[in-house]
Order: sequence, then C-alpha cells, then structure tokens
Amino acid sequence: MFVKKKKNRSGSTSVVVASKHKGINKEHLTIGISSDPSEINRLVEQGRDWVRKQQSVSQPTLDLFGEESEQKQGEIAEVERVLSQVSNVLINGADLILNRVFDRIGFNGIQDGVLRTLVLSRLSYPASKAATVEYLKNHFDEDIDLSRIYRYLDKLGDKQHQIVQRISVEHTRKLLGGFIGVMFYDVTTLYFETDREDELRKTGFSKEGRHSNPQIILGLLVSLDGYPLAYCIHEGNKYEGQTMLPVVEAFVKEYHLEEFIVVADSGLMNNDNVEELERLGYKYIIGAKIKTEKKAVQQDILSRSKEDRRMFEIEKGNGRRLLVGYTDDRAKKDAYNRDKGVRRLERAYRKGSLTKAQINKRGYNKFLDIAAGVDVKINYEKIAQDAAWDGLKGYLTNTTIPTDQVYAAYHNLWNVERAFRIAKSKIEIRPMFHFTRRRIEAHVCICFVALKVYKELERILKIATIGLSVDKVLAMAKTITTIQIKLPINKSVISKTLIMKRHKVIEPLFEEEFWGTH
Repeated sequence: MFVKKKKNRSGSTSVVVASKHKGINKEHLTIGISSDPSEINRLVEQGRDWVRKQQSVSQPTLDLFGEESEQKQGEIAEVERVLSQVSNVLINGADLILNRVFDRIGFNGIQDGVLRTLVLSRLSYPASKAATVEYLKNHFDEDIDLSRIYRYLDKLGDKQHQIVQRISVEHTRKLLGGFIGVMFYDVTTLYFETDREDELRKTGFSKEGRHSNPQIILGLLVSLDGYPLAYCIHEGNKYEGQTMLPVVEAFVKEYHLEEFIVVADSGLMNNDNVEELERLGYKYIIGAKIKTEKKAVQQDILSRSKEDRRMFEIEKGNGRRLLVGYTDDRAKKDAYNRDKGVRRLERAYRKGSLTKAQINKRGYNKFLDIAAGVDVKINYEKIAQDAAWDGLKGYLTNTTIPTDQVYAAYHNLWNVERAFRIAKSKIEIRPMFHFTRRRIEAHVCICFVALKVYKELERILKIATIGLSVDKVLAMAKTITTIQIKLPINKSVISKTLIMKRHKVIEPLFEEEFWGTH
C-alpha cells in the first residue's frame, strides 16, 4: 500500500491510500481533500502513518535493538538526573586522611574546629593566613573570615599550648610502651620578613644566614624516632645554652619522669649547664668539646691510634665519662671542609682583600694571625695542628650504658634536625609575618600540632608498608574528590569519595577497616 495524491475536477486534491495488484491500482481509503498545499502535505503524512500501522498489524517486525536503545536512553536520563542533584564537589582527599590521623592522636579531644582547620591546612596547603582563607573557600566551600582567624590566634594562649603538648606526649608514650626513655633537644632560628625588632623578635646568629632579619629561637624536645614532645620560644639573640634546662626541667616535672636520658649537642652545653644537669639528678649524653679539654686529656686523645669505628673511654671523675670515637668518613669530611675554607682564605689573601674588617666570620678564621690590627696572615702551623683532630668526635656522659649505646643515642639527634627540616620545608613554619607575641606563639603551636600529625602519618605508612613518603601520599590524595548529592524526597545528602585506578596504592587509607587495624 502507498499514499497518492489525486486531482479532482473542482481543482482540489484528494489524498488516498491505494495498492497495486497486477498493474491495477485499487483505492482503499480517502484520507482527506484540500486545496491548501500545507494541508495536503499533512494529509500525506497522516496517510503514511496509517499505512505503517496496517503493515505492523499484518506483518509485525522484530525490533532487535528497540529494547537496548530504550535502556541507553533511560541510562542517560538517570545519570543526568543524578548529576542535576550534585550539590558540591570537594577536593578533600588529603584532608580525609589527615582528619583520621588528627583524631587518632587524640587532638579531637580539643573541641576546636578552627584549630583542626588551621592544622590540616598547614599540612595540605602551607601559606599565609590570608591565602589559607582562599584555599578553604576554593576547595571546601568554607567561608571563614580572615579577621576571625586573627581573633582566634589572639585567644590561643599558653593553656592551648599545654593541652596540645600533653596530648602529644601521652600518644608518644603509648607508641613507646609507656616509657619516654631518651629525649633529644636542639634549637633552630625562625626569621621574620621585617626589619623591626621588639622584645621577642631580635637579630642574632641565624642558622639560615638571615643575620639582618629579626628572629626567634625555637627549642624542640623529641623522643626516639623524632616524635615531638615539647617546645619553647626565646628571644632571637639569646644564648642557645640557656634555652635547654628550663624546658627539660619543666617537662620532667609536668610528666613525672624518673628514668630518662637527655641528649644534646655540644653547642648547647657549657660547664655550668653540665653541673646543673648533675645537680638535678639528670642523666645526659652531650657532644664533648675535646679540642678545649685540658692539655693532658688532649695529649691522651691524640696519642691513641686511629682505627675506623673504634671508641675509647677516659674517666673524668664524679661519674663523668668522656668517650672518643674515630671514623674514616668523618676524617675525610673534616679534611674536605677545612681545605675548602683554607682555599677561600688563600684566594682572599692573594687578592689583598683579607683584612681584619673583611674577615668572613663564617670561614676558618682560627687559622689567621692578626697582628697590630692591620697585618693579617694565614698560619699554616695552626692548619696542621687542626688536621690532627680529623675524624675524632667526643661524647660526655654520666650514664653507665655501654659505649655503643652512647654513640647510637647521640647520633639519633638527627631526629630533631629532621623535625626542624619538616617544620621549615613541609609545614613552612617560617618566614613569619605576625608581629605580636601572642600570634607568634599561636602560629608555632599550630605548627607543632601539624608536625605531630605528619610524624604519626609517617609511622602509619611505614607499618602499613604503603611504600610512599608522607609528601607523595598527600600529593596523590590532593587529586581525590568527594561529590555530594542531594536527595530531595529523603531530604538528605549522600557523599561519595571517588577513588580512581591511579589511587590504588593509597586506597586502603580511605577504608574504615584500615584505621581499625593500624
């Protein structure tokens, strides 16, 4: 059957359905009559629809793809419907991990959402407080006013310092089986981007070469494996040796420590400090200044044969032991550093620029002879005398532990140095832009908590054999997002964290079971 148009005598057109059999046309149905071209076209389409329906009744066709097509269209419609209900997309992979660690340590016992936010931001996106506000708004849709953060810092006083320190100590005690044992102390300097000094921010010897910038001294007490225990802040021009005893004594009294050993570098100790440690009854292992010992002791040390990794002991009386060790590696390093410094002095001497006023105070000035305030010469005899000490390192202790344990304990001081590196390079504790003492103390407190969270995550990754550093884990986690979908009828929101194939190695960190077993 087909549709045809038939002209009438009146000038109108009839639209009919016809068929052809053995050359003869047979009309079956008149669809309609009209003289309007658009109406005629409409009647033709209507006729074709009628033909299709008749054919489907008499000769039904098998639609192999109709059901699949319908399913595809339904799928698209369903996805579009779900996407239309997405209320938020959060770039929060790193924070999901860090929140777990924060709570695991026990910092969630502090009912303070701003502290949590500032600590996690310091680990995920270390920046100024103004940049932190923008970060929170762009990544988490959190609109925190900058002035609110500053007001918060003004209120974050010594009480909060004591609370976070106690939580950190109690957690560390659990990790170490309830026994702190060995404590390591060291200091560093933190500079400010300003020229203005006050009662706290003062210029002094900077460990970062920022001698013209005001600074503060930060003292840090850590346990074995570098877990932070306590910290203290001092004026930037204070003698480092005066910073240790107050923080150690306060820490010992606060946590009722009895059996412990304090380990510190020689630069922090003098005879008065050693005597005070002994008066307080503290056991210690400190770096010894063997080149300033009495002549008899110096001669004894230099008379000994030098064998790689060999240590010998000299009794100092009053329970003090001086241990001296030698290593080939240290000897090579000492010789290299001295030769480098001497070459620098020789170049300056040849140029005639080596004067009393222009001496590089960070160079090897101990090899210079300064006569009459104007004539400066290099003393090669002093250089030869210094070479005799290459490879030697001294340790002073009042403990009775074996020499190898003294050596091992002292060389764990690198844990404090590494803690400072993490604080400076990862958490970006400096430079600081605050100028009031309260805000400076608050900033350091936040960074102390961040350091503890960093170290705990590092420990968890190690025991879980994840095989990645904290920095790599957080960098990967920053590409993980969480979508939030509204359910209008249920009047609720469903959240789904999207873990892609590329995140497989850190996927366990987003599973509930992982945090129950590690």
